[in-house]
Amino acid sequence: MADTIADTRRLFTKPQNLNDAYGPPSNFLEIDVSNPETIGVGRGRFTTYEVRLKTNLPIFKLKESCVRRRYSDFEWLRAELERESKVVVPPLPGKALIRQLPFRGDDGIFADAFIEERRQGLEQFLNKVAGHPLAQNERCLHMFLQEESVDKNYTPSKVRQA
Repeated sequence: MADTIADTRRLFTKPQNLNDAYGPPSNFLEIDVSNPETIGVGRGRFTTYEVRLKTNLPIFKLKESCVRRRYSDFEWLRAELERESKVVVPPLPGKALIRQLPFRGDDGIFADAFIEERRQGLEQFLNKVAGHPLAQNERCLHMFLQEESVDKNYTPSKVRQA
């Protein structure tokens, strides 16, 4: 058995200047889920969330976008990614079935604390998914993040860089 010696020489790096240190990042992807809005009355009541994207990644056709999505749209995105991609898709925040029962003493799924907790979970979900290089190629993700309405009858495909 031959003895191997690890190479411990330092890698030569170029000195960092102020532009490198404090300039814009080379690649960034920021997704915020904010401004929850509850719409409707009675059984037709639901909450939508503003999904705001800022990026300089070339795979996205728009560098900034803002759309409104409901929880069921997030469920659709998760199902599409599980079906079409090779990505392990993280879970969504729970459905909160007990909170949907009638005759509760609170607002159930429309309580401010619950909506905020769900908003944070949805934001974490989207940032994990959109940060994955394989998921970034999925047309369903691009449609979800950048198109005003989600066409649930779309043809699944990969997005090619512009």
